[in-house]
Amino acid sequence: MADVKQTITDFYRVAQERDFSRDFQFRVLSIQAGDSSDISVTEDDLVYARGGSIPGRSITNQAVPYMGLNFNVPGAATYSGTYSLTFMCDNQSAIRRLFEKWSFDTFDDEDSTGNYYTPRATSTIDLVQLDTQLERIAQYQLVGCYPSEVGEIAYTIEGSGAPVSFPVTFQYHYWKRIRPEKD
Repeated sequence: MADVKQTITDFYRVAQERDFSRDFQFRVLSIQAGDSSDISVTEDDLVYARGGSIPGRSITNQAVPYMGLNFNVPGAATYSGTYSLTFMCDNQSAIRRLFEKWSFDTFDDEDSTGNYYTPRATSTIDLVQLDTQLERIAQYQLVGCYPSEVGEIAYTIEGSGAPVSFPVTFQYHYWKRIRPEKD
């Protein structure tokens, strides 16, 4: 018998025990513009979010030379700082107008004003990973968020009536994992 236990039988046994995470087991739980903002993204708005991803994190490697060798030592954590979501557009473009308002609140080119402040710790996006019963198994919070790009909506006179969507790109400082209730 092989020394490595990675046979079809082992795969099947583990797959039955652990199952697989499916591509639809994810939701955007909340988007908060932060303290003193009148922008409110509601649960009804968030049903238009088409999906998303759980962001990554990496540790910066620091090379420490000694006698001709580079020893690798872990350094600080780094985050991509960019997060994109695609939203289906409702008939009145209410969700898009929210993100446009937030964008113009950050910088309004009509009169060169805006809130140039560093986004508050209360400006967050909460993401949840779900199990097969749509119960929360993990929650992630992006901290210090603001929309850096509200993407375009494409229309065509030759369309078939399919719903249209638009992307929103957010910037954030870092993310943290919030323990689910059932840990």
